[in-house]
Amino acid sequence: MSNEIKGYAYGQVGQSPVSIADFELLKKTVLFNEEDEKNLRLAGEVLKHQTNEILDVWYGFVGGNPHLLDYFSKDGQPNVDYLNAVRSRFAQWILDICTRPFDQDWLNYQHEIALRHHKAKKNKTDGVEAAPIIHYRYMVAFIFPITATIKGFLAAKGHDQPTVEAMYHSWFKAITLSVILWTYPYVNQNEF
Repeated sequence: MSNEIKGYAYGQVGQSPVSIADFELLKKTVLFNEEDEKNLRLAGEVLKHQTNEILDVWYGFVGGNPHLLDYFSKDGQPNVDYLNAVRSRFAQWILDICTRPFDQDWLNYQHEIALRHHKAKKNKTDGVEAAPIIHYRYMVAFIFPITATIKGFLAAKGHDQPTVEAMYHSWFKAITLSVILWTYPYVNQNEF
């Protein structure tokens, strides 16, 4: 599937300015460990057939909030092709969070995602005209809806409550790590 996604370039992007050593310290800071890796693999099995439903919820949230929909719009008109292209990559991102090792390739691709939200590369992957940047405040604010809305999907396969909670907490940590990395271009040099 990932080879057919327009603009998806996992393993084919530039080097992240965040070192593996610094990333390991970030993981340690959010208490991310091997158990979280196992929980995410299980979450990937649970979520892989639900990505469209998850994205329906997330896109409903974005679409229901004009201040968020504006990031995919020009002159107040949402670009449906742009929204669909991003949706395909967003679905793959769900799977990548759960199934990819958090190694150099993963770190590099998080930086690419960061650039695609920032004025450095926003709109360039899809060749569209829309808002030139997703503002920092919404990058961080999105941690909550992307975390809070996932729990019901994690529970959909009948796992016991402690297992669902473990997957949920690991997801939360992974989302926090991702968003921290996505904010790199927004931070003054040598202050990240």
